Amino acid sequence: MSDRKKIPVYSGVLNYFPDAIQEVAKVSYAGNEQHHPGEPLHWDREKSTDELDALSRHLIQAGTIDDDGMRHSAKVAWRALANLQKEIENDAWFKEQYNRNRDPKDHIK
Repeated sequence: MSDRKKIPVYSGVLNYFPDAIQEVAKVSYAGNEQHHPGEPLHWDREKSTDELDALSRHLIQAGTIDDDGMRHSAKVAWRALANLQKEIENDAWFKEQYNRNRDPKDHIK
């Protein structure tokens, strides 16, 4: 089996958790509209720097709905994914692999 087939993004994540993934996507959209109304969807990392603290605050209220109508548990998941993404990006091996065939202006520092 190829290494690529050992990463079942659809069958091992999206297919398992379709409703949860949609809730996390709603959080992404709502956050974008809060911080950059009308702009294309993007992750403004300048406004998202305290993943584990924010995750913990939402975790305390897991199972309830936040003032903006979003589930605290969906915000926990979003923050967990953001934290994991940053951990991976900060890994030296990942940086080397990511940057290998990209234009220097697109490199992760």
